[in-house]
Amino acid sequence: MPNIGAPELLLIALVALIVFGPRKLPELGKSLGAGLREFRKVTSSVTEEFKTTVDAPSIAPVQAVPATAVAARTEPAQHVS
Repeated sequence: MPNIGAPELLLIALVALIVFGPRKLPELGKSLGAGLREFRKVTSSVTEEFKTTVDAPSIAPVQAVPATAVAARTEPAQHVS
């Protein structure tokens, strides 16, 4: 992608001035700035929510089980016919 330099930006500004006129151009700039600000706000909000969701542990911590409980569970099950 080519870089946009000062001559290109000047040409874009000149075309915008001719197309929209000197009275409408400040209003368009203000609207564009407000839209970009809102976009950044929403994007950072979504990014922050995603980070907190990913960083949160999804598995409960393992609790220690007493040896007597383990011994009681290792007895073979009785088969019922």
